[in-house]
Amino acid sequence: MIYLELFGGLTYLLLGGDLLVRGAVALARRAGIPPLLVGLTVVAFGTSAPELCISLGAVFSGHPDISVGNVVGSNIANVLLVLGIPALIYPTVCDRRTIGRDTALVVAASLLFVLFCFLGPLGRIQGALMFSMLVLILWRTARGRSQGSPEPEAVEDFGGMLGLPRRPGMIGLFLVLGVLLLPLGADLMLDGAIQIASRFGVSSAVIGLTVVAVGTSLPELATTMVAAFQRHSELALGNVIGSNLFNILAIMGLAALLAPVPIAVPPSFLHFDLFVMLGATGLLAFFAWRGSSIGRGYGLLLLTAYALYLGALFGAPGGDAAILSIR
Repeated sequence: MIYLELFGGLTYLLLGGDLLVRGAVALARRAGIPPLLVGLTVVAFGTSAPELCISLGAVFSGHPDISVGNVVGSNIANVLLVLGIPALIYPTVCDRRTIGRDTALVVAASLLFVLFCFLGPLGRIQGALMFSMLVLILWRTARGRSQGSPEPEAVEDFGGMLGLPRRPGMIGLFLVLGVLLLPLGADLMLDGAIQIASRFGVSSAVIGLTVVAVGTSLPELATTMVAAFQRHSELALGNVIGSNLFNILAIMGLAALLAPVPIAVPPSFLHFDLFVMLGATGLLAFFAWRGSSIGRGYGLLLLTAYALYLGALFGAPGGDAAILSIR
């Protein structure tokens, strides 16, 4: 029953996130918003909706370590897994002219988040600062792109790739179903994750870093894999950059802002996981600023790094699993 609950929750989360993304992108498409702006905001926020529901549910149910683990683990998985697998299918194009500034924002947000984690519990002040930073970024992005005109071919790419609804009634139905399914899935998955952690004698933080993080990163993986199969890999990097930025500033920001008590960061995060996240962010910046494609060789390297990270969590003596084990 535990695994059925976890699987059912994940299914509702992914279905709800997918419907929300399709409805939101269709709405943006009808409004004539430029495709790159859609990829960096609407798609990224929509695919981060499962993480948001999980993180908010975790802090309100007394398991804030799952909230932190979900964000940190998702950002690691987004780079090593979500960029690694599609690169084996088709090279991911990295155009530093269009994503250079956004990559710098992800690096800055990651450093700020790590600094907050080392300074102490994440409270309302830190949460307000992170979320305000996101609002400022979105405002500047919208203002900077407001003079641009929609690119018809790229907009059609969104329609073909995501199967967008066209009629206003269907767009509204997609949005409503997405909003209803997401919290239901988050509640089921959170309960299943906590029970699994208790059964196997590991902390909920480890489950948050792995099972929950990978599960909630599946929308990003699906989006980038579809883009790779259709040879529109330029969407992949923008999706990961936007999603990682939202994970830190929106999800962690809102979780810290709304949490009934400040969120304490587990000690093992300060010794290991946050540095892995910074390393993954550094790889993301390397690919984005270098301006070349992410081919099969790099894809295999990313997947190998993720496998080693999971091995350190669960298999290596003295690793995170050993530190966080419930005695």
